[in-house]
Amino acid sequence: MTCGGPTLSQATPECLHSTMTSQSGPDPIVLTLFANRFMSVAEAMGRSLRQTSISTNIKERLDFSCALFAPDGDLVANAPFIPIHLGSMSFAVKYQMQLHGKTLKDGDVLMTNSPHAGGSHLPDITIITPVFDTTTHEIIFFTASRGHHADIGGILPGSMPPTSVSIFEEGAEIDSFKIVDGGVFDQRGLYEYMIERPARYPGSSGCRNIRDVESDLKAQIAANYKGVQLLRAMVEEYGLKTVQENMYHIRANAENSVRNLLVDVAKRAGSNVLTAVDYLDDGTPIQLRVEIDEKRRSAMLDFEGTGCEVRGNLNAPISVVHSAVIYCMRAMLDVEIPLNAGCLVPLDVRIPKNSVLSPSRTAAVCGGNVLTSQRIVDVVLKAFHACAASQGCTNNLTFGTGGKNSDGVAVAGWGYYEASPMFGKVV
Repeated sequence: MTCGGPTLSQATPECLHSTMTSQSGPDPIVLTLFANRFMSVAEAMGRSLRQTSISTNIKERLDFSCALFAPDGDLVANAPFIPIHLGSMSFAVKYQMQLHGKTLKDGDVLMTNSPHAGGSHLPDITIITPVFDTTTHEIIFFTASRGHHADIGGILPGSMPPTSVSIFEEGAEIDSFKIVDGGVFDQRGLYEYMIERPARYPGSSGCRNIRDVESDLKAQIAANYKGVQLLRAMVEEYGLKTVQENMYHIRANAENSVRNLLVDVAKRAGSNVLTAVDYLDDGTPIQLRVEIDEKRRSAMLDFEGTGCEVRGNLNAPISVVHSAVIYCMRAMLDVEIPLNAGCLVPLDVRIPKNSVLSPSRTAAVCGGNVLTSQRIVDVVLKAFHACAASQGCTNNLTFGTGGKNSDGVAVAGWGYYEASPMFGKVV
């Protein structure tokens, strides 16, 4: 049988399977076709989210990301959205898997934003949908979307207070909430998490514009379902075995690309040990030592020497650190591959506990996601001799009105937040 046609849709399942199994390794053409097919699913999710959202933050500023995940929670593919979302969403998916185990059922949708549960900062709310096989009823994929919501409560409108010293001052924190249970949207539960609970902390208000937030969350749910439909169509067309085989081949290809990069960097640098340090505006150091093992084609990235947790909000959760690292690895590759979990397999990332990069459960983090993350990128690229440092900042602006007044009475209002793109967009 001859495989003709330039696109995956024009190739028959039998043709693709025979091409893959007739050689010792995966066929590079078929692999590229499936990689683009997976990315097209994420792109379709993004288009759906943009078209159905109503907030300026998501609809116009495009502060959202959509991605596909393997049954084990590893990132499979994404479209060119916000890298800081994509690298950390895998932590969120795996956390929910550990929490809910096999209790998830078709029609369930999960909501989370806690940095402890794989989140970045609280305004970034992640919606996760399991994809079940229609025959075995086993989870075969996850679809997820993360969007920055302009206000989720806290001490100031916009939920990005420059003066916060505790995560409770930054708005609603949600470890896990089944926002859709068996196909039924839980509006009452949403209001409790977004309005009632944040307002219990002294000086803090609940969400100041719940109608916009609720509408955008429904847009995220719809975008995820779009991904579910497209993945099921792909499985029906080519078979689960072929689809998942290529999914793992794509991940292995990314892993091999990073391993080659590490060896090349060691040769160009003339050393297996690379070091770099940079500082936050308050003088807190971010220090990195990279040790490359050329035989194993792997590397250890050790942030020992980084400053301790700070009282303000420049603390960055470990998921954000991994986002910065995976972004840098992908940005340094001179090959066209999707950003996925394979990029991290050759890397052993070590982060000292209670540091600014691994803060305590109650530490304020809203600035760490948008400021410290940029400085981590600068340090990693500096260590690898990849490029000169940027300004290490995303130029944040927040304002609004409403919330609790001086008498403690909740007043209707709104919040607005804007920043330049985190890192830069990389497929």
